[in-house]
Amino acid sequence: MIFALTFLVMAVGSLPGLRLDRTGAAIVGGGAMLAAGVLNLEEAWRAIHYETILLLFGMMIVVANLRIAGFFPVVAQWFVRRAHAPQTLLAAVVFVTAVLSAMFVNDTICIVMTPLVLEITRSLGRRPLPYLLGVAMASNVGSAATITGNPQNMMIGGFSGIPYATFFAILAPVAFFGVVVTFLLLRWLHRDEFPSQARVEVPEQPIAVDRLLLGKSLTAAMVLFGALFVGAPIAVSAMVAGAALLITRRVHPEEVYAQIDWPLLVLFCGLFVVLAGVEKTSLDEELFAFAATFHLEKLPTLSLASLILSNLVSNVPSVMLFKPVIQRMPNVQEAWLALSMSATLAGNLTLSGSMANLIVAERAREAHRITFLEYTRVGLPLTLITVAAGTLWLLWLRP
Repeated sequence: MIFALTFLVMAVGSLPGLRLDRTGAAIVGGGAMLAAGVLNLEEAWRAIHYETILLLFGMMIVVANLRIAGFFPVVAQWFVRRAHAPQTLLAAVVFVTAVLSAMFVNDTICIVMTPLVLEITRSLGRRPLPYLLGVAMASNVGSAATITGNPQNMMIGGFSGIPYATFFAILAPVAFFGVVVTFLLLRWLHRDEFPSQARVEVPEQPIAVDRLLLGKSLTAAMVLFGALFVGAPIAVSAMVAGAALLITRRVHPEEVYAQIDWPLLVLFCGLFVVLAGVEKTSLDEELFAFAATFHLEKLPTLSLASLILSNLVSNVPSVMLFKPVIQRMPNVQEAWLALSMSATLAGNLTLSGSMANLIVAERAREAHRITFLEYTRVGLPLTLITVAAGTLWLLWLRP
């Protein structure tokens, strides 16, 4: 019952009649497992996957310093100002969002890119919708390329032990294909916005840049990614990079802490405890037996199941639900990669499919209210095409 109620709130976003969100549900669910005696305190502590928490926390500190230094808007503006037609502007928005989302947490990139896109489209007199959709969808697609691209990939990286370089080598081609498809679909479905003879000149916007902090943050980020690609422990590398950036005389630590997504860290901890309670019962075996009837060891079936479940309960909880099933599959690494690919790309199916989509919609609400149909018109074919292509790619890579 604790498990079912917790994931019911994950699915609907809140508990009717109560002000209980997903993070609160994870806290209550974990506490209920302790109160019911399913787990003792020591078992609850052991249930938390600290590598995932440390990786996410370390990356948040690195990203926070880059944001404070002004890195993201500087990079984005440098690219979009070189776009001299509406379709090249769209290509620049999609490309920059995807690349930055692959390197850093995609939710952060949406926070930075959305106001920049709104300001540019307003100054040029263009409709913001296709560009806003480009930010949301490219952030999901781009983040599929790396372990550090989004929270569910960080979790899978910790669970699976797949090296950073291996993960990138296998899934980066899927992300690249997805970026191309995102641009082409937006260009085609919003073709009235992109007349062939139109020309634009993107005005330069003043951006506050802390050059010393920017240099320090970029150095830390480059060293971090270099270490990850040569096989250094992912969580340790992220925490060392984050800790090094906290040693400063220029930035007040509260500025950094304000950028940390504390509710997400707590959500992870609570769900780890809830699932540890489930693993002490026979429920995980029953779930595996139930899943076996659908032959989830077949990649197309696994991808489809992940796509559906990710849109029901969100991608982070769905990855946790799949964990006991994935660990019993004959090719565990392939299954984790398929789950990562499909759970991430599934975020493009609907407006509520990922936190990145909701961030864009909320921040753009005053300028343009993105409707469910406007989003799904592009998101549905994009999701089906990219998930199918990703599944075929993984099948082709089989020895």
